[in-house]
Amino acid sequence: MAEIAILEEKLRQAMLNSDVQALDELIADDLVFTMHTGLVINKQDDLEAHRTGMQKFTNIELDEQQIRDYRDLAVVSVKAVLTGKFNGQPYSATYRFTRVWVKRQNQWQIAAGHISQVSDARLF
Repeated sequence: MAEIAILEEKLRQAMLNSDVQALDELIADDLVFTMHTGLVINKQDDLEAHRTGMQKFTNIELDEQQIRDYRDLAVVSVKAVLTGKFNGQPYSATYRFTRVWVKRQNQWQIAAGHISQVSDARLF
């Protein structure tokens, strides 16, 4: 689904630039997002992390993106190498995101998501 792929790139750019205005438009007011630690955050938590500089990305490399279209809902799974600083501490790690995009009043927004850190362990 080309429209969601374009929005995913806008999201990547907004995250890299801590563009709170763009993030505000892309994220639904009722966001439920589960962090890799199990902590559940909302839209305001996410925006505040960018606004205050607590979360600062210096690079976001995406791979293995899959988009599934369900009319007014889309699910994205993507692998991402994230590099940046969190609370002033540098990090670089590989994660997998799942995002749920919902179309309301002719506008797509992220309503839910989950992030898991990718390990080198193999299940099979």
